[in-house]
Amino acid sequence: MSLEGRELILGVTGSIAAYKAVYLLRELGRLGASVTVCLSEHAREFVGPLTFRTLSGRSVLSNLFDPQSADAVEHVALAERCHAIVVAPATANLLAKAAHGIADDFLTTLLLAARAPVLMVPAMDGGMWEHPAVAANVATLRGRGVTVLEPDTGALASGQSGKGRFPEVDDIVEALRRVLAPIRDLAGDRLLVTAGPTREPIDPVRYISNRSSGKMGYGLAVAALRRGAQVTLISGPTALTPPPSAVFVPVQTAEEMREAVLHHLDRATIVIKAAAVADYRVLQVSSVKIKGKRDLTLELTPNPDILAEIAARRTNTFVVGFAAETHDVAANARAKLETKGIDLLVANDVSQAGIGFDAEDNEVLLLDRWGGARALPRMPKAAVADAILSHVLGLRAGAATRKTPA
Repeated sequence: MSLEGRELILGVTGSIAAYKAVYLLRELGRLGASVTVCLSEHAREFVGPLTFRTLSGRSVLSNLFDPQSADAVEHVALAERCHAIVVAPATANLLAKAAHGIADDFLTTLLLAARAPVLMVPAMDGGMWEHPAVAANVATLRGRGVTVLEPDTGALASGQSGKGRFPEVDDIVEALRRVLAPIRDLAGDRLLVTAGPTREPIDPVRYISNRSSGKMGYGLAVAALRRGAQVTLISGPTALTPPPSAVFVPVQTAEEMREAVLHHLDRATIVIKAAAVADYRVLQVSSVKIKGKRDLTLELTPNPDILAEIAARRTNTFVVGFAAETHDVAANARAKLETKGIDLLVANDVSQAGIGFDAEDNEVLLLDRWGGARALPRMPKAAVADAILSHVLGLRAGAATRKTPA
């Protein structure tokens, strides 16, 4: 895909990898893009503006508050006319500013003013990429629809080896092509996605819940919106920001989630039930806080089986369920798939460190009612979400020619 006629902003921040942005700029220009470079103050310490001005044929933006500069108010017009913003390299500091809406220089102001898609290309040293604060900022940005590439693994500037290397230029260009020409294969579909945990009260201050963060469900909602679907996201309590284009329905308990799901079910063409609904609730909830440190016996009763009820009530809706397993993953998941009567089940082993509950990555097994199985390797949940949606579309397209095994 040529980039002819595309107006791009290339943001460069203060990383040792800033020199690699020069190669990226050259490739973007070779593909026909018109590129305006915006340097952070610290980026200028690594590569001077003259290099970027020579390659781009344009003035380099840097100082938002220079009264002598004709570019002092250019950020608004530039943000309105660009087709995409690429921040490469994006430091941990830039990711934090963007996630929290801080605008204290030209580049961060552009990011707030722009309505065009944004591609972040992180590069950082040591164990910074794995730090919980960085992971949280990346999750926030992805939740808003920002595309954040995974950095490469290998030798870093400090001499250490790890995840944090600036990706190859070809990989960045390919990601930019996807951002500029997103797949719209879900246009016309209406997705109903559930996410997060439920909370089943014991008394006014205590509840039964689980470790679900909601990241997988929110990732599915964001991916579906990007691919053209209308999305209703029904979510238990999480720390995540709902995607602004989705119809968002917050709930607390399993019964509230059931009512919300059934209310929206008739309009859905695809249901993806990624929520980790509590299996049980307390039969008698105390109206006052239970006092004292003493043995406490709680009588539990099963919560409604929302997934089975969806499958029983649907007409032509494609239904996807999730299974969090700790052992015999394939066998237990296959049994759940058959018991619930759904089309596709996404299973993962939550006993493994670094995937599943409250993690940025996932590794799943996709089992369908026609007997198929597909294992997805460990990857970011955003990538898993896209793979699941593509698998759903493939299964749905071929469903008419298949027969369910007896």
